[in-house]
Amino acid sequence: MSILYSPENRLLTLHTRHSTYQMCVDEYGFLRHLYYGERADGADFRYLLRDYDRGFSGNPAEFRNNRGVSLDTTPQEYTGFNAGDYRVPALCAVHADGSYAADLRYAGHETRPGAYSLPGLPAAFDRSPDDSATLVVTLRDTASALQVRLYYGVFEERDIITRAAEIVNGGDSVIYLEKAASACIDFLSGNWELLHFHGRHCMERQPQRVPLSNNVQSVESRRGMSSHHHNPFTILCAPETREYSGECYGFMLLWSGNHKTEFEKDYLNSVRVVTGIHDSQFRWNLGAGEHFFTPQVLFSYSASGFSTLSHHYHDMIRWHICRSQYVHKRRPVLINNWEATFMNFTTERLLDIARQAAELGVELFVMDDGWFGRRDNEDDGLGDWFVNENKLPGGLNPLIQGIKDLGMSFGLWIEPEMVNEASDLYKAHPEWALTVPNRPPMYGRNQLVLDMSRKDVRDYLYNCFAELLRNYDISYIKWDMNRCLADVYSHELPAEQQGEMTYRYVLGVYDLAERLTQNFPHVLFEGCAGGGGRFDAGMLYYVPQIWCSDDTDAIERLDIQHGTSFGYPPFTMGSHVSACPNQQTGRTTSLYTRGVVAMPGTFGYELDLNRLSSSEKDEVRLQMAYYKKVQSLIQNGVYYRLNELEEQERYSAWEFAAPDGSEILVNLVVKRVQANAPLIRLRFKGLSPEATYALEDTESRYSGAALMTGGYTFPMFWGDYPALQLHFTRVD
Repeated sequence: MSILYSPENRLLTLHTRHSTYQMCVDEYGFLRHLYYGERADGADFRYLLRDYDRGFSGNPAEFRNNRGVSLDTTPQEYTGFNAGDYRVPALCAVHADGSYAADLRYAGHETRPGAYSLPGLPAAFDRSPDDSATLVVTLRDTASALQVRLYYGVFEERDIITRAAEIVNGGDSVIYLEKAASACIDFLSGNWELLHFHGRHCMERQPQRVPLSNNVQSVESRRGMSSHHHNPFTILCAPETREYSGECYGFMLLWSGNHKTEFEKDYLNSVRVVTGIHDSQFRWNLGAGEHFFTPQVLFSYSASGFSTLSHHYHDMIRWHICRSQYVHKRRPVLINNWEATFMNFTTERLLDIARQAAELGVELFVMDDGWFGRRDNEDDGLGDWFVNENKLPGGLNPLIQGIKDLGMSFGLWIEPEMVNEASDLYKAHPEWALTVPNRPPMYGRNQLVLDMSRKDVRDYLYNCFAELLRNYDISYIKWDMNRCLADVYSHELPAEQQGEMTYRYVLGVYDLAERLTQNFPHVLFEGCAGGGGRFDAGMLYYVPQIWCSDDTDAIERLDIQHGTSFGYPPFTMGSHVSACPNQQTGRTTSLYTRGVVAMPGTFGYELDLNRLSSSEKDEVRLQMAYYKKVQSLIQNGVYYRLNELEEQERYSAWEFAAPDGSEILVNLVVKRVQANAPLIRLRFKGLSPEATYALEDTESRYSGAALMTGGYTFPMFWGDYPALQLHFTRVD
């Protein structure tokens, strides 16, 4: 059983394959957290609690004569507010009389088979009846009708525990929520470090590892999106933790908007983690009888380093988050015209690119920004989702037919959430844009943001894109978002509900994504937000891949994709071969290296192949043929990072291993070639120790045990940014 309850000591225990999570209800109804770590069957961790009188840590009324008990020093499952716990709270509720208070006590629990769902929100799902089980613990405020239902989903074989909260107003007066986190967890002690993934546009998800100090550290976004700058995935790890050794905990939000994960190391050196939607510019009016649901968060624990933790999340996303049929289908090699033409194109110009692409083996042609409205630059067109026939005479049909005649399928770029002031849509409905009354708006890329909380806006957008998908043979959609939110104000909501906008906006995005992806399941949808500005598990519930970054420089992509891989599997990363010198950095790398770097993601090209030399075109043919040969291994294999973070400055190495150990693909790119350099030796993963493996295109044979223990020594490298791929297959 994955969920156990011991009524005699009121102990609740959750087991995954390799971890145990335990809590208990004390004599006064406080739900205390006891343990989360390596699996320990039959253990009762209540003995770990030690209550001592601590100065300036007050006591609940029930313990006025026992000063050793204080909420300020007690590990808890979900914390209230203004009740004696001065650490970071999970909930902040304001009652109709203006009082800030929530004293939450246990009121019961239930267990049920299967995964729980959350209205309007992405949530992990089952693929078979025995995939998961659910625990729901109800907490009730001692002096009001406020209830909090804590959801725990146990995916035993995936080593994942999901968390979410439902907040219920059972009374007859409004309650205002000023903070509503998804989860809280307290660690009694430990010398922990924080690994988080910061960045910027064109350099997303850079790993940074810092020790926790005695303060509050947070990873957060107020941009209306999960952001290029701070990803909603964090790791708590021991100082000695490396790729294949040491303890670590992961916290991944299924949420695509404002978020905050707080880490507080208090004066007793205990650590609290609180994660969920950001409380900045948030105030939810919870009316009588109403329910509020927080986003889901995925917890995972590894006793054997970051690689194991990554595998937990990769498998979870593959099997229980992504719903698209394309997760398990071969995806086409594509070409996108953006870096080749930007908005300056015609039907014949695009077909000219497509003809060369088809001849070299490309399978999908994607037309990017500039095909709609009066879209000749960034100042017009957004919102007017009708074909610009000045550029494309006769509309889309001549282009699509021309693409199909070349043996390729057709894809299209859209940016649903945005509008230009010069567009027909804005002129007809200026109230649909997010603008603050009597104030000039803030612009990004000279565009405004549509109010996605409005049903009429979503209906308009759905009808526009549904008509395109019904009337034209479109097999791929790239959904972009090219600015952060500001001027967050809905012209439809009353004043007292404006604090709900940041949450309602994301619900609106999810609603539109749900309608499009479920009604057009044959379409391969790719997410994008100026590249990786909304690369999160919430969006992956709707789309199976996300454009990893607008930075297509191969050497910078190494770092971007390396950081992304800690939480997200490679099959979710959109990655392309682009032209050199690179348009973002001016760097020149070989076509071979660019191909090696792009292959871990959803492989494609972002350039005009007509401009390549004949020898380069021959190389592209070979590159695409090789990719198609190993594509199943890349898309379905187990991903391993083969070098530690501190080694990334010199080289980057990664591997794909077949789940059955039948083959591996090893990839190495040297970023900094040195004179008289130390040799690079790597130990490979995922092989059968007793088996023999052949290195492709050689007569060399190696035992699996040798390659995993002794490893493989690479030759000396020469030149700028050399790369090497090694394909080993089992021969006995």
